[in-house]
Amino acid sequence: MLRVDDVRAHDARAQDATKGELDEGYRRATLRLIPFLVFLFILAWIDRVNVGFAKLQMLSDLKFSEAVYGFGAGIFFIGYFLFEVPSNLLLERIGARKTLARITILWGLASMSLAFVQSEWTFYAIRFLLGVFEAGFFPGVVLYLTYWFPSAKRSRINSLFMTSFAIAGVIGGPLAGLIMGTMGGVSGLANWQWLFILEGIPSLIAGAAVLAFLPDRPKDARWLTPKVAAAMTAVVEAEGRAAGKEASFKAALRDGRVWLCALIYFCIVSGNATIAFWTPSIIKEIGVQGSIAIGFLAAVPFIAGTIAMVWTGAHSDRTGERRLHCAIASLIAAAGLAATGALIGHAVLALVALTVAAIGILAAFPVFWSLPQTFLAGTAAAGAIAAINSIGNLAGFVAPYVVGLSNTLTGTSSNGLYVVAGFELLAGLLVLGFARWREDRAADLAPAE
Repeated sequence: MLRVDDVRAHDARAQDATKGELDEGYRRATLRLIPFLVFLFILAWIDRVNVGFAKLQMLSDLKFSEAVYGFGAGIFFIGYFLFEVPSNLLLERIGARKTLARITILWGLASMSLAFVQSEWTFYAIRFLLGVFEAGFFPGVVLYLTYWFPSAKRSRINSLFMTSFAIAGVIGGPLAGLIMGTMGGVSGLANWQWLFILEGIPSLIAGAAVLAFLPDRPKDARWLTPKVAAAMTAVVEAEGRAAGKEASFKAALRDGRVWLCALIYFCIVSGNATIAFWTPSIIKEIGVQGSIAIGFLAAVPFIAGTIAMVWTGAHSDRTGERRLHCAIASLIAAAGLAATGALIGHAVLALVALTVAAIGILAAFPVFWSLPQTFLAGTAAAGAIAAINSIGNLAGFVAPYVVGLSNTLTGTSSNGLYVVAGFELLAGLLVLGFARWREDRAADLAPAE
């Protein structure tokens, strides 16, 4: 049987690129692509979850209940679910540059439109459209990075990109608090209206920047020599031809591992959606007052999560182990969310528990996305990654609504947090029990060189 490393070594030699030249190519691609992609996702994340800060004033202004907010926050993921696979298949056909530019500009326009919501149904409609427009961005980037980096480097690369989750929380909280605390009444608009407007404008500018600066493939990068670009492409193409990797999207949909990945991801995302949409409310519920104070405190869990995410991704690549890293992170998330619910009346302890939850939730993401890439390639990777992400992100609809319903029925978030903790526990158990992912570094994580 032809081994991945044998094919890769042959193709790399054929391109006449040395190990040092390849390493320099990967270094340049990391420095050129990752900061820009992180910036784009920060904008997407802020525009997706700033409704969590807007609700602190928006609900009373518009006479919306907590359940209305929870449904509106979550319906985003229905639009996301319906359009994610088509978007990723289109990216595979027309390239990342056009696809990501279209996504970025449209989500910016939709986010700004939320400033002019007057009714529940308008709120639902625009949040749904925001999901439609953003659909494909995250799985598109995950797929895009497979065009540049081999599997042995992807957990670290994924973790660097996914720090955008945490950085968005670090930046988004104080920024939203500042806008909410200072812009109320300016030009006759409420503070939450200014929040949507001011945080939507940068996305329009960023969309134009995507068209100008983002290369589709290594061969399109002016900052790589043709020899190095060809060698980088040969490495990832050799991996795609490796025995055991599924290349057909239809065949991938018949692979039970794809659907198990989707279920695991659903459970992981439930925690992420909860801390994204409910952290400001949870901090307010434990007794903190004032938009600016809430905004800065909301950054604390995400700072800790950023550190945990980068460390976990790098450690997973260094050791070649995937399942335990993902499972342990999910179990930590479950414990943190359950403890937050139990300690909701104790301010300091509840914030510590919420921080523990964020550490586990965010650390699980980069390692998880290394798992499906061990058995998917080509069109199968494009479609299946999007399918996993879209199905998993339905938790973004379920979890916020469960927590909102808990608030409406009981006056506290605790019961909703217990339910989400159960999802995270299930994620950890499913990853631990998934015996078909063998920790074989030679087969699954062959070195890039």
